[in-house]
Amino acid sequence: MKKKVLVPLDGSDLAACTLSHVKDLASSGVVEDVTLLNVFGPLEVPLGEGYNMSSLKNFQMLRDESLANSKKHLDGLKTDLVAAGISVRTDSIESKFNVAETIAEYAEKNRMDLIVIATHGRSGLKKLLLGSVATGVVRQSNVPVYLIRPAACRL
Repeated sequence: MKKKVLVPLDGSDLAACTLSHVKDLASSGVVEDVTLLNVFGPLEVPLGEGYNMSSLKNFQMLRDESLANSKKHLDGLKTDLVAAGISVRTDSIESKFNVAETIAEYAEKNRMDLIVIATHGRSGLKKLLLGSVATGVVRQSNVPVYLIRPAACRL
């Protein structure tokens, strides 16, 4: 069965290492379509004292710059997958609150069959303090999630 696969990427080398696994899945016929997704933000609107139209323009400039950087990064990664004969889309979206929830909702809304995501492999206090987007996706997603551990990465 061919699948639509969502690959959330955060700009890190660890996240990008999932792409070699996606290539392997594609070469074995498991993957048909890949969507590379970058969720950026959330950016906070400057409110309170000192808020003015200039602040709002700066906020919009930051948001536009984040979107442009996200698209540029994904386009660079897309090239390698397309060269391997894989059908690839890219999407960059701003998270309004929770990145993991945004990814899970995106996967369901776009009828993805699988999410392939890297985990930093944190445990204990680091995981408690820093949280984990991958763990959040696993908990919140109705779509199966394939986790790539750091040791499985070919960096």
